[in-house]
Order: sequence, then structure tokens, then C-alpha cells
Amino acid sequence: MMRSERPPGLSLRMQLTLSYTGFLMLAGAALFAVMLLVLRYVPNENLMIIENGGFAPRRTDLLEVALRFSAAGLIFLAVVGLVAGWVLAGRMLRPLEMITQAAQAASQGSLSHRIAMPGRDDELHRLADTFDQMLARLERAFEEQRRFTANASHELRTPQTVMKTMLQVARANPEAVDLHKLLPRLQEMNDRSIDTHEALLQLARAEREDLPRQPCDLAEVVQAVVGSESASVSVSLTAALVHANPPLLHQLVENLVRNAVVHNLPEDGRIWADVAVGPDGRARFTIANTGEPITADVAATLTEPFVRARGRVRSGGHNGSGLGLAIVASIARIHHADLTVAPRPDGGLMVTVIFPAVTGD
Repeated sequence: MMRSERPPGLSLRMQLTLSYTGFLMLAGAALFAVMLLVLRYVPNENLMIIENGGFAPRRTDLLEVALRFSAAGLIFLAVVGLVAGWVLAGRMLRPLEMITQAAQAASQGSLSHRIAMPGRDDELHRLADTFDQMLARLERAFEEQRRFTANASHELRTPQTVMKTMLQVARANPEAVDLHKLLPRLQEMNDRSIDTHEALLQLARAEREDLPRQPCDLAEVVQAVVGSESASVSVSLTAALVHANPPLLHQLVENLVRNAVVHNLPEDGRIWADVAVGPDGRARFTIANTGEPITADVAATLTEPFVRARGRVRSGGHNGSGLGLAIVASIARIHHADLTVAPRPDGGLMVTVIFPAVTGD
């Protein structure tokens, strides 16, 4: 673990203790100084005669006693300040120690630890709660990354393994090989591998947030994508300006339209695409298709990489890469757009993307 190059210094607890002690002694010294200042106005002679030989203190006597007790008082305040300051600082810094322990555990790879600090709300408790939320987000992100890596490895390895097996079988017994069956199967596996590689490249490209953006008409993009599809799509388009990266915006629309086509019913299937502008000035793109019924829980997972809902119809035997909606989610995220994936009551899926309103010229 990397160590700081700073020279060692006093702990925060010791600094608070010394600060508390110093303030206490300063306040005590100020009080004693005021008392001594008042004594300066006391005459240095006896102002009264006391019978029977009594003693009447003069200013010099009072100053002598005051100085002696002032010194003792300052020593007492110093001792009390150090002890009480150390105890109070320890209690005040206990939440910071808990946060430090959690940060150290996180730096060693343990993201499941949570502070869960008890007590009433204050600045340190809010800091602890924020740290817990950050750990939860990091844990989800790392878990998604691990799952994505495992799924990507599986998706990339499967077609290669199938092709290798088919070639080994063909090499072992060339006379029994039916090339009319083998070659299309090899072509299918090769196309699947290429599609997965291209989808992964698109997903990586979509995660970049420094891409140039410009005003685009969402309706024109949807019209261009729908016009290039062989399937029939019912459209309702209204000019809607969005601030986006043109290639990524086209990719988002193309993936959604392609997803609706691929998972549509093979017979009597329908697709609806709609572009509108809401009262708040935000552009909305909605695409829906018919299909087999799926649950809301399943629909919510479709934007995760390599997730394919069981039971969904795939027209034309197209299995897809399992990254189409994941790419859509990434593009929507970097454009600060809201993405909603929900099942239709009659079966199929409805996806809605709402872009931020375009401000300025």
C-alpha cells in the first residue's frame, strides 16, 4: 500500500485536545487578568482600623494572594483541559475512526463492509451515510463488471469452441462430413463471434463521455432508421431537437428498432415508433412491439449485458449478441437521458427514452 510522503505530525485528537486546553487556559488567564486589574484600584494603605489588633489586607497582600491562586488555577485548568479535552476529542472523533476503518477495508478490496453509524443526524453521520452509499454503488459496479467479464468470456468462447469441435470431428472422419451442413454451421458461428466483437466495441465506444455533440432532430434519425428496415413500423413523428452525438444517437435508435423487429411476433406482429416533445421541452422517443408476455422484473434486467429474456420470440432465428439494450442504456446514460423498459399489457415490450431539453440557441 502506498504511503504518504508527508512528515509525521500530531494526531487530530491531540490537536483538538491542545486546542481545547489552550482555549481554556486563555479564558482562565483573561479572567485572572481582569481580577488583577480590579485590584489595582485598591489602595495600598489600611482604610480602616480594626479593634483588638485585627488584620486589614492591603492591595499588596491581595495581589500576593491573587497571584498565588491564579498560578494554581491555571495549572488546574491545564490538567482539566488536557484530560477532558482528550476524552471529548476521542468521543467526537470516534465516527471518523469508524469511517477510516471502513476506508481501509475498502482499500484492501472489501466493499461489503458498511459503517451503519448509529445516533442522531449530524455532519459526521451524514458523511458516514454518504460513504456507505458510495461503497454500495462501488460494490454493484464491481459486481456488474465481474458478471460482464464472465459473460463476455462465455459469449466469445462458445462459438470458437463449437467451431473447433466441428473442425476436429471433420478432420477425424473427412468421409463422413457433409459440407452442405458443416459450412453454414461454421458461417453461423463465425457471424455470431463477429457480432459479439462488434457489439463489445460499440459498448466501449458508447461509454466515452468526451464525444462531440450537436443539435439533432430525433424525428429525422428515427425516420431514417425505420426507412431502412424491411419490417413495417407504424410511426408518429414530431420534430424534436436533442443535443447528442449523431453516430451514437443513430446507434441508439437503430438498436431499439432492431430489437423490436427481432423480438416481434413472427405472424401478425406490429411495431409502433413515436417521437414527441413533452410540456417540459424534453424530447421523447417510444418504441413498442407485440410479443410474448414478460414480467416487469424480467424487463428491468434486459439492459444488462448478455441478458436475454427466456420465452421472447426471435424472428428469423436471430439470437443477437445480448448487448443491444445494454448499448442503448450506455448511450442514454452519457446523454443524461431517462431510459424506461416496460412490458406491454398485451405482450411485447415498450421502451421509452426521454432526452434533456435543449437550452440556448
